Amino acid sequence: MKKWLIPVIVIAVIVFGIYNWAKGFNNEAVVLQEDAKTTWSNVESAYQRRNDLIGNLVKTVQGAADFEKSTLTDVINARAKATSVNINAGDLTPDKMAQFQQAQSGLTGALSKLLVSVERYPDLKANQNFLELQSQLEGTENRINVARDRFNEGVNKYNKHIKVFPNSFLAGIFNFDEMSRYKSNPGSENAPDINFDFNKKQ
Repeated sequence: MKKWLIPVIVIAVIVFGIYNWAKGFNNEAVVLQEDAKTTWSNVESAYQRRNDLIGNLVKTVQGAADFEKSTLTDVINARAKATSVNINAGDLTPDKMAQFQQAQSGLTGALSKLLVSVERYPDLKANQNFLELQSQLEGTENRINVARDRFNEGVNKYNKHIKVFPNSFLAGIFNFDEMSRYKSNPGSENAPDINFDFNKKQ
């Protein structure tokens, strides 16, 4: 074997190793990023389900002729605002996520006020459609929590993959940016409970 072949072979082996490392990093980062984006779509889907249920809830409550119109108006306006704020899964910036959370929190507050107001309407509280919708809303809130947790788990896996050394070096080369996690709003640990005892005597 000619002596000049030895360094050529060594260089070729090193280049091949670097190529495989870069390829493995890139492919894993793409998979983790796409998985995280999919989980964000599931978060939005869960919120959309809630918005749909609230539309039906409003229609049911409107059947009570003397129900507070201002309360219904607040819910309708908050729902419209919440449904108008959408985020592209490929552009999950902290500012956009904060805007999305703010809109959803406004709807949660308006919904809570509506459900508290229902306590003053025995006929409405006994309405089977209302009871069914209230039960579905409870289930949907649980789905939202699960979807947000799964999104954060997906983001966590992706962020760790691109931030550990030496992957962080390649992340800069391939333009893989850190993704934002879904954060709870201040005071959300005291979120209103929308589960009511409909058998309670007035």
